[in-house]
Amino acid sequence: MIKPILLVGLGGAAGSIMRYLVSVFVAKYALFAFPLGTFLINLIGCFCIGLFTNIIPSTNLRILLIIGFCGGFTTFSTFANETLALINNNQYPLAFVYTLSSCILGVSAVWLGMWITK
Repeated sequence: MIKPILLVGLGGAAGSIMRYLVSVFVAKYALFAFPLGTFLINLIGCFCIGLFTNIIPSTNLRILLIIGFCGGFTTFSTFANETLALINNNQYPLAFVYTLSSCILGVSAVWLGMWITK
Protein backbone atom coordinates (compact mmCIF):
# COMPACT_ATOMS: atom_id res chain seq x y z
CA MET A 1 0.00 0.00 0.00
CA ILE A 2 2.92 2.38 0.61
CA LYS A 3 4.32 2.08 -2.93
CA PRO A 4 1.15 3.31 -4.73
CA ILE A 5 0.81 6.18 -2.26
CA LEU A 6 4.40 7.25 -2.92
CA LEU A 7 3.86 6.98 -6.69
CA VAL A 8 0.73 9.15 -6.51
CA GLY A 9 2.58 11.69 -4.35
CA LEU A 10 5.59 11.82 -6.64
CA GLY A 11 3.48 12.12 -9.77
CA GLY A 12 1.18 14.66 -8.13
CA ALA A 13 4.11 16.81 -7.06
CA ALA A 14 5.54 16.76 -10.58
CA GLY A 15 2.12 17.58 -12.07
CA SER A 16 1.55 20.45 -9.65
CA ILE A 17 4.98 21.91 -10.40
CA MET A 18 4.33 21.65 -14.14
CA ARG A 19 0.92 23.32 -13.72
CA TYR A 20 2.59 26.21 -11.90
CA LEU A 21 5.34 26.59 -14.50
CA VAL A 22 2.92 26.51 -17.44
CA SER A 23 0.65 29.05 -15.71
CA VAL A 24 3.54 31.43 -15.01
CA PHE A 25 4.92 31.09 -18.54
CA VAL A 26 1.54 31.65 -20.22
CA ALA A 27 0.62 34.56 -17.91
CA LYS A 28 3.89 36.25 -18.82
CA TYR A 29 2.90 36.33 -22.50
CA ALA A 30 -0.91 36.53 -22.28
CA LEU A 31 -2.38 39.38 -24.25
CA PHE A 32 -5.96 39.23 -22.99
CA ALA A 33 -8.08 38.30 -19.96
CA PHE A 34 -9.07 34.78 -21.11
CA PRO A 35 -7.64 32.25 -18.61
CA LEU A 36 -5.38 30.75 -21.26
CA GLY A 37 -3.02 29.05 -18.81
CA THR A 38 -5.75 27.02 -17.13
CA PHE A 39 -7.40 26.35 -20.47
CA LEU A 40 -4.16 24.97 -21.95
CA ILE A 41 -3.38 22.98 -18.81
CA ASN A 42 -6.79 21.34 -18.93
CA LEU A 43 -6.45 20.48 -22.62
CA ILE A 44 -2.90 19.16 -22.18
CA GLY A 45 -4.00 17.13 -19.14
CA CYS A 46 -6.92 15.65 -21.07
CA PHE A 47 -4.64 14.76 -23.98
CA CYS A 48 -2.07 13.18 -21.63
CA ILE A 49 -4.62 11.10 -19.74
CA GLY A 50 -5.96 9.87 -23.08
CA LEU A 51 -2.48 8.90 -24.25
CA PHE A 52 -1.45 7.33 -20.96
CA THR A 53 -4.68 5.33 -20.66
CA ASN A 54 -4.06 3.53 -23.93
CA ILE A 55 -0.27 3.16 -24.03
CA ILE A 56 0.81 2.40 -20.46
CA PRO A 57 0.35 -1.24 -19.46
CA SER A 58 2.22 -1.10 -16.14
CA THR A 59 0.03 -0.59 -13.08
CA ASN A 60 2.75 1.33 -11.23
CA LEU A 61 3.42 3.63 -14.18
CA ARG A 62 -0.32 4.21 -14.63
CA ILE A 63 -0.60 5.17 -10.95
CA LEU A 64 2.38 7.51 -11.28
CA LEU A 65 1.29 9.21 -14.52
CA ILE A 66 -2.52 8.98 -14.68
CA ILE A 67 -3.51 9.35 -11.04
CA GLY A 68 -0.43 11.22 -9.82
CA PHE A 69 0.85 13.44 -12.62
CA CYS A 70 -2.45 14.11 -14.40
CA GLY A 71 -4.23 14.46 -11.06
CA GLY A 72 -1.66 16.99 -9.89
CA PHE A 73 -1.53 18.76 -13.23
CA THR A 74 -5.31 19.02 -13.53
CA THR A 75 -8.35 17.25 -12.15
CA PHE A 76 -10.19 18.28 -15.31
CA SER A 77 -8.44 15.46 -17.17
CA THR A 78 -9.89 12.93 -14.72
CA PHE A 79 -13.34 14.52 -15.05
CA ALA A 80 -13.10 14.28 -18.87
CA ASN A 81 -11.88 10.68 -18.69
CA GLU A 82 -14.71 9.65 -16.36
CA THR A 83 -17.26 11.38 -18.59
CA LEU A 84 -15.91 9.57 -21.64
CA ALA A 85 -16.07 6.26 -19.74
CA LEU A 86 -19.76 6.90 -19.05
CA ILE A 87 -20.35 7.69 -22.73
CA ASN A 88 -18.42 4.59 -23.83
CA ASN A 89 -20.62 2.54 -21.50
CA ASN A 90 -23.73 4.03 -23.17
CA GLN A 91 -24.67 5.88 -19.99
CA TYR A 92 -25.51 9.08 -21.87
CA PRO A 93 -27.99 10.57 -19.40
CA LEU A 94 -25.55 10.02 -16.53
CA ALA A 95 -22.70 11.55 -18.58
CA PHE A 96 -24.86 14.59 -19.31
CA VAL A 97 -25.93 15.01 -15.67
CA TYR A 98 -22.34 14.52 -14.46
CA THR A 99 -20.99 17.10 -16.91
CA LEU A 100 -23.68 19.70 -16.35
CA SER A 101 -23.82 19.31 -12.58
CA SER A 102 -20.02 19.33 -12.23
CA CYS A 103 -19.75 22.60 -14.14
CA ILE A 104 -22.70 24.35 -12.51
CA LEU A 105 -22.06 23.08 -8.98
CA GLY A 106 -18.31 23.58 -9.28
CA VAL A 107 -18.68 27.23 -10.22
CA SER A 108 -21.37 27.61 -7.57
CA ALA A 109 -19.11 26.07 -4.92
CA VAL A 110 -16.34 28.53 -5.77
CA TRP A 111 -18.82 31.41 -5.55
CA LEU A 112 -20.19 30.10 -2.21
CA GLY A 113 -16.71 29.74 -0.75
CA MET A 114 -15.87 33.30 -1.79
CA TRP A 115 -19.19 34.63 -0.51
CA ILE A 116 -18.81 32.92 2.89
CA THR A 117 -15.32 34.34 3.39
CA LYS A 118 -16.15 37.94 2.46
